[in-house]
Amino acid sequence: MLSGLIPPDGSGEEELQRRILAGRYGEVRMLFFVGKDVLRWVDQCVEWVTGEPRLDSEGVCAQSFVELLTSDPPPAVREKLVRWGVMDYASIFSRAIALNFIFAQPPSMDLLSEEFLQNYHRYADGLYRTYLATHAHRALTSVNFRFEIYASGEYSRMLESNWTAD
Repeated sequence: MLSGLIPPDGSGEEELQRRILAGRYGEVRMLFFVGKDVLRWVDQCVEWVTGEPRLDSEGVCAQSFVELLTSDPPPAVREKLVRWGVMDYASIFSRAIALNFIFAQPPSMDLLSEEFLQNYHRYADGLYRTYLATHAHRALTSVNFRFEIYASGEYSRMLESNWTAD
């Protein structure tokens, strides 16, 4: 409506701008929680690597797994993300990770500037690139490191079926 691409609904420019900022704030919160889950997985991967002396001494670290997820996830993971409608998974995961380096908890909207909300994706993209560059790390490929992802409900059903099978 602000750009004249869709018909106006009678809202003023200020109200439309408020809606845009509220939407961006919703994106930031959602990405924050996705990033929290991703970094939990990365921590588990790093913990596993510390028990594998060959990998630990090869420079495999958190950045290795983050880059694997964003740059070269296994084909089954890519296909599942596309089925879920997540086409630009690299941007979503990288921004989600970056937002967790900025905030310990999701901030309230009044703590974020309009500039940040309008352009959070640019700030997050830059921070993600900086994060990858902070430590020399070994690049991993989906050929050697396979993993799966599950939606919360899907994972719960898997656990439940394992519990009832025992």
